[in-house]
Order: sequence, then C-alpha cells, then structure tokens
Amino acid sequence: MNEQETLTSSEDEIDLLDLVSVLLKRKWLIIGITGLSMIGALAYAIGSLLLPPETSYLPNAYTPKAHMMINDSSSSGGGMASMLASSGLGGLASLAGVNVASGSTYSALAVYLAGTNSFLDSVVDRFNLIERYEIEKSPRAESRKALKEKLTASMDDEAGVFTISFTDIDPAFAQEVVNYSVQYMEARFTEMGIDKNKLQKENLEVNIKNTYDEIVKLEAESMNLDRATSRGSYTTNGGSLVLEATRIKRELEAQQAVYTQLKTQYELLKVQMASESPVFQVLEYAEIPDQKSGPSRGMLCIIVTFAGFFGSVFLAFVLNAIDNIKKDPVAMAKLKGKSE
Repeated sequence: MNEQETLTSSEDEIDLLDLVSVLLKRKWLIIGITGLSMIGALAYAIGSLLLPPETSYLPNAYTPKAHMMINDSSSSGGGMASMLASSGLGGLASLAGVNVASGSTYSALAVYLAGTNSFLDSVVDRFNLIERYEIEKSPRAESRKALKEKLTASMDDEAGVFTISFTDIDPAFAQEVVNYSVQYMEARFTEMGIDKNKLQKENLEVNIKNTYDEIVKLEAESMNLDRATSRGSYTTNGGSLVLEATRIKRELEAQQAVYTQLKTQYELLKVQMASESPVFQVLEYAEIPDQKSGPSRGMLCIIVTFAGFFGSVFLAFVLNAIDNIKKDPVAMAKLKGKSE
C-alpha cells in the first residue's frame, strides 16, 4: 500500500469517527425526538380509534367485493360491434378505448360501463350520495368524482373475473353499493341483448306462460260450451253451440301444439345453456366485511418513528455545523462582514 492510499484510508476513518462523535454528542436529542415521534404517532392512532367513525379523523375503512365471470369466447369481431352499435354505445365505447371494430371483449365493455355517467348517476341517486357526502358546489360532477374515488372496477384477464369494490366507513352501506352495482351491470348486459341464450330463455318463459294461460282459458270455455250443448241451448246470436265448441277445441289443440313446441325448445335451450358459459355470470355477491381494509395504523407509527429518527439525525448534523462555524473565527468574520 503506497503513502497516498494510506492517507486516504486515514481520512476516511477520521471522517467516520467525526460522524459517530456527532451522533454520540447529540444522542439525547436523537433519542428524544425519535421517542416523541413514536409516542405522538401512537397517541394519534389510538385517538382515532376512540372517536366514532363519523367524527374520527382516521376512521376504519371497509372494502367489500363482488366477483363476476365475463365470458369473452364469442365477443370478438362483428358480433360485438353489432351489439354495441345496436345499443347506442358504439361511439362512446370507441372514445373510451373499447375497439368495436375488431378484437373487442365483453370484459372491456364491463370495465367501460362501470365508468359511464349513467352508471355513476344511478348509484349516486340510489344512495343519495350528494347529501351523504354533503356536496354543495357542482353536485353532479363532484358526486361522480367522489364515487370514482371509492368505487373500483377491475378485470383479471387470466381468470376472466370482473370485480367491483367500494370503500366506506360503514361496511353495510358499502355492501349495498357493491351489490346494487352488480345488479345494474347484470341488467345492463341483459338490456343490450348480449347474452343471446339468456334473452331467448326469458322470451320462451314469457311465451310459455302466455300460452298456458290461454290453454286454461280455452279449456274452461270448452267445458262450459259442452254443458250448454248437452242441454240443447243456443248462442245469443242464434248460432249453434256445437260449432262454437268445435272452433274452441281447434284453437285449444293449436295452443297445445304451440305449448308443446315451446316447452321442447325451452328444455333444449336449458341443456345448451348448461354446456355453455353465459356472457355475464355473478360468482359471488359482496358480503358485509368484518375486517377493515385500512388504514394501517401500525405502518403509520413505524413510518413516523423512522421519520423522526432520520429528522433528528439531520438536525444533529445541522447543529454541529452551526457550532463549528461559531468556533471558526474566519467564518464568523465573513458572516459579520456580510451582515455589516
């Protein structure tokens, strides 16, 4: 080792000793500030727990979540584009980044719908968030902004799971908001006619019910005419009841044939739906959470304590630098000269 390297090593050791000496000299300052920071953080955290959630400056927050399965297997190409175009969302979806020309997905549409003004306004009006958050200026715009900060819609592309969550100090209220959002999304997908099987199933159920009611009505009329015919009665307009009964029976047979065909289509559709995944399927509604999602008071105390420690170390070096300047006559002379 040459002489220059030896001098450099000695200077490094001296500098390190100087730093340690400064810390030891100001150790009570460092310990005091660090201790006060820790105690202050603990008092702040404990105080926030003692106050009611409505008035606490650091209340517990709860974030219930709901999960939905979005099936994108038949959402690409012209099919998706035609669905959006027919629903009137084609232009808006394009502006939001949802490509309706090709490669569009129902999952992307779900995320987009969660950010639309119609959805946000529906939630705001349903739960009266303007009054709840005491919004006075620009109530519509500010309520949408406040809802966006608390409500999150995300998509797990690998699992195909769409998640909606909402954060609030009231866990029951947060659950209601999430489940209402899920119901809104499900109804919106149904209105747009995206899930053809589900839409067809609902139409078949309505038609089957109407046909069954008509059959019951015709059967009652047929029985009444049969009794009247057996007594040799006539209709009020002078026509034969036999002809009327024959006509009703023909209508009854036609309705029974329609009913049989509808039931057959309905059962076949149920089998088909059992083998296919619907476009929108609710996997799990939100539950009332019994564990908070934030804030982390322990982490807050750790951060404040470390901040107090590093701040006190910095203050120790600043005070030491001031003392050194005061002991340096040349530096003091310069300072006095500048002040004069």
